[in-house]
Amino acid sequence: MEHALSHTTLTELRRPRPYPAVSVLTPTHRREPENAQDPVRLRNVVAEAKKQLESDPAVPRERRLDVVRQLDQALAEVDLAHSEDGLVIFAAPGEHQVWSLARTVPERVVLSDTFLTRNLVSAQAAERPFWVLSVSADRVTLWSGGADRVAEHHTGGFPLVRERQNFDAERQERIGDLPSTFRDEDTRHFLREADIAMAAVLRRDPRPMYVTGETAALSALDEVGGVTRDAVHVPHGGLAHGSAEAVSQAVRPMIAAEARKNTDAVARELESARGRKSFAAGVDEVWRSAREGRVRLLAVEENYRVTVRDDGGDHLTPALSGDLDAREDIVDEIVEQCLETGADVRFVPDGVLAEASGIAGVLRF
Repeated sequence: MEHALSHTTLTELRRPRPYPAVSVLTPTHRREPENAQDPVRLRNVVAEAKKQLESDPAVPRERRLDVVRQLDQALAEVDLAHSEDGLVIFAAPGEHQVWSLARTVPERVVLSDTFLTRNLVSAQAAERPFWVLSVSADRVTLWSGGADRVAEHHTGGFPLVRERQNFDAERQERIGDLPSTFRDEDTRHFLREADIAMAAVLRRDPRPMYVTGETAALSALDEVGGVTRDAVHVPHGGLAHGSAEAVSQAVRPMIAAEARKNTDAVARELESARGRKSFAAGVDEVWRSAREGRVRLLAVEENYRVTVRDDGGDHLTPALSGDLDAREDIVDEIVEQCLETGADVRFVPDGVLAEASGIAGVLRF
């Protein structure tokens, strides 16, 4: 199952497909007893997708059989033992993908000529993805992080491994020669290559970045690097050869501190916008502003969800989940719309936006 959504991947997912491009969404659960229902619920929603394919006269038999095969293959790839909060299956002629999301999704099946990506976009924004670059004299490892996970990321040539005859970084560390190791020109050239490779990764997928390593390694990287110089430094050695859990524990305090700073900055911006009369609050007002492309900064509480019905008037109408024509993922729609128009989207802890009913925006005009 896929987890990390890059800009390049999202662009590929959004391109038109031969009809039908099938999107299957279902909520999942991380823990017992709630997760006991997940296998049945998943089979039922996939069966509903097949039923819709069968009854759609616009789908030729050969194409329908192809997409059904893709759905079956996707279903076989689902690993419910490691479920998060939502699951998305995409299937089209000749292809399929399975995405696990750390954000709940409504149960639905959509047949179109594009995949339904708004829930992926919203989950990615809520997860606040980041990079961790772990540096040593002989290995540089790249890690992809999110709200509650870190995993080694193999892209852009990472991990970078330095092979040199008689080079023994562990021995040099034991004898206290680590600082001089990082003054060695070959080592500095190796770190410079890592910085260049990281710059290429950031161009493809910009994220906040953390760099871990011994103090001497971080200092050397500052001297020879470009993009890594501006990252948050975490003086913790051994992680270039370490585990994902060790990396997660090392950066967690920094992530929490950055999250608090982010929340404080959002609160200040919203308060300033209120004084300038460029402030929108509540799902109804923010939805209208988002559709008009007026939102510069969108703030959403992490677990804010609301089901509405859009009757074509000036206001959204509250609705019950499962109601006919209900829009269960209106918050995710707002997030995607704001990102499409270049807005900065920030998720904040529940309760921070209580006066704004869970969602607020700073307007461009």
